[in-house]
Amino acid sequence: MPPAARKARTYDPARTRAALTAQVGHVLGAARGLTEEQLAAPSGLPGWDVHALLVHVARQVEAVAWAVTAPAPAKADLDLTTWARSAACAAGPPAAGPREGAAEGGDAAGRLEEAAQGLAGVLDEAVAPERLVAVTPGAMRSTDFLVTRLVGLVVHSDDLARATGVPVPLERQAVAAVVRLLADTLAVTVPGNSVEVRVPPYAAVQCVPGPRHTRGTPPNVVETDPLTWIRLATGRTSWADALASAAVSASGERADLAPYLPLRG
Repeated sequence: MPPAARKARTYDPARTRAALTAQVGHVLGAARGLTEEQLAAPSGLPGWDVHALLVHVARQVEAVAWAVTAPAPAKADLDLTTWARSAACAAGPPAAGPREGAAEGGDAAGRLEEAAQGLAGVLDEAVAPERLVAVTPGAMRSTDFLVTRLVGLVVHSDDLARATGVPVPLERQAVAAVVRLLADTLAVTVPGNSVEVRVPPYAAVQCVPGPRHTRGTPPNVVETDPLTWIRLATGRTSWADALASAAVSASGERADLAPYLPLRG
């Protein structure tokens, strides 16, 4: 019997708004103190230095104002897990090639600050329950689009911290939303009930075809912490490295997620 269809998770707009605003502030706070040397350092993503990474983050924030002020589509045809599986929208490392924003000089922190101001000006409209926005792969609810911005902000906040050594706080509600979305995306991408993936305290999903457990502890269990899960799902660390460092535990003959990570469309 095929697994039952998953009910789409919903995200509280007020919490999403607060988390988005706070995480933008955390990135901006870190960006303001970076030296020219730090801005020119590799970001850890192919072809990008830290300046290019910050320009990319600013563009992701600017996208909210662009989307909300554009004509609204007639209907939504894109949900969050479909978005997360889209190669065009994934939070994973960009393809090797010219740096995004490499030709855009100037103050990356200043651009991010302007983007934050623009975001503040449209958030009332962005959290309107019935507001729809057009995005590159389709159309979605504006409140869901804000969740996609959280994904990019959390992932790139971690990128920025690792590249510069400057701490970038991760807002708890932002991390919770990103962990849940990426866990749900795994469950949709590899449907089944033979493996339980636990990311306490935020998510637990079942996935991978095979025998379904009916009571007690599942025979195949994967457990990790929120930041390791985000890094695994977006290709920042490998399954083998996470296992070797004991950042993830996996028990059971089917508890090997290497074929499914990072998440793909």
